[in-house]
Amino acid sequence: MFCHLRPWRRFCLEKILPHWFHYSRALSGAEAVNALRPFYFAVHPDFFGQHPREREINENSLKRLSVYLENLQKPGFKSLKPTPLTFYVRETDQNPSDGQEPFSSPGFRAVKFTLHTRDLLSTVLYILNSCSLSVEHIQSMNTNVHSQPLKEAKRMSDRPIKWDRSYYSFTGFKDPDEDLEQVSRIETTLTSWLDNNGKSAVKKLKNSLPLRKELDRLKEDLSNLLQLSDIRWQRSWGIAHRCSQLHSLGRLAQQNLETLQKAKGCTIIFTDRSGMSAVGHVMLGTMDVHHHWTKLFERLPSYFDLQRRLVLLEDQISSLLGGIQVVYIEELQPVLTLEEYYSLLNVFYSRLLKSRAPFHPRSLRGLQMILNSDRYAPSLHELGHFNIPVLCDPANLQWFIHTKVQQARENMKRKEELKVIENELIQASTKKFSLEKLYKEPSISSIQMVDCCKRLLEQSLPYLHGMHLCVSHFYSVMQDGDLCIPWNWKNGEAMK
Repeated sequence: MFCHLRPWRRFCLEKILPHWFHYSRALSGAEAVNALRPFYFAVHPDFFGQHPREREINENSLKRLSVYLENLQKPGFKSLKPTPLTFYVRETDQNPSDGQEPFSSPGFRAVKFTLHTRDLLSTVLYILNSCSLSVEHIQSMNTNVHSQPLKEAKRMSDRPIKWDRSYYSFTGFKDPDEDLEQVSRIETTLTSWLDNNGKSAVKKLKNSLPLRKELDRLKEDLSNLLQLSDIRWQRSWGIAHRCSQLHSLGRLAQQNLETLQKAKGCTIIFTDRSGMSAVGHVMLGTMDVHHHWTKLFERLPSYFDLQRRLVLLEDQISSLLGGIQVVYIEELQPVLTLEEYYSLLNVFYSRLLKSRAPFHPRSLRGLQMILNSDRYAPSLHELGHFNIPVLCDPANLQWFIHTKVQQARENMKRKEELKVIENELIQASTKKFSLEKLYKEPSISSIQMVDCCKRLLEQSLPYLHGMHLCVSHFYSVMQDGDLCIPWNWKNGEAMK
């Protein structure tokens, strides 16, 4: 019926895609990574040490991109859910001539796009084009079959392209390998970094003190007015930004107090989108207007009803799996809304009901599991909880859990012991260096924090007096004076 449209469709594709795209074979996973090197170089979190918010956004987006690329390579996949991503892209051309808009922040710009491609090659091209990065190098990779007929094309090596240094000298392009090697080679030591940045941090912290007091006051007033359990922020926004968000919520409370008081007993989190989180926190999207926030508070009773059904569903899953507790760990799982998490639980529960895999009642009490939508095989985390894929075969799940029960209990016991040691070391470090506050990023494990604090206690670090110290993966001075140091900091001579 629609045969007459085929020539037109082919014409459109030829206009949109490069001429070599039509003669290219499927891209392998290693080749995709190699093709995306300019992109990774432009968005790598290591280069955003002085911009913690942008660094965190890039880290989270890279994780989601990695999952998307992995799913594309899994045999038998049918379709993928569109994945919206945001990256901050570094400026690598000092004299851009492509007519792009000016950078919104010094040295980088924000890029948003949604992945909906169905193969690796089109995904790579879409990412590079979305970030205004060149795709010409893909022609030189082994994915290209020359514009000659396929039977005349020579088979190219599967080795990644490694350009000679003379290529970069002649063209003026930056060598990604050289820059990354330089970052890893020139390793900053803790004492030298504090010597160079301590005074700047002290000045920023001093300037932020009035705003910090204002933030505490606003948070306490709103918590009492709305009878909230807590007010938190998902990202490392600055103190001024947080105060602005609280002022905005305060104005809304003055206009519609009765509606906002429906959140009594809840925790409010300022984040990227509005809704209710998987653990029942009220999420206020910082880009949403008051109208959206008001609608959310009005819908809270229906969310509370869904939350009760979710808890019941968790209990039903637990009874089918020998009493193992289903938990959602915010630090280790993607940010899900209540509806998204309920859907995952419901799919998993339906599969369990059909299989009726025999678990002895209460045999797994005291153990924990989390559900994952991006895994195909179960695993045991070092903290003692099981990572269970939603689509895991129940028979394989039963065998895996039974073989790992003892190790899981040992890991959970070790986790509790580590938590006690961690808290003791945090208190000791806070006292020794007269810190105002010592905390860590959610991605830092107890083992890493314990190792960091033990080595800190062996040092003499006068710059830390009265400071806010955050244990992270990078060195940075945040805009309000917080010092961020990597948990595996080095001291003495710089190491290669």
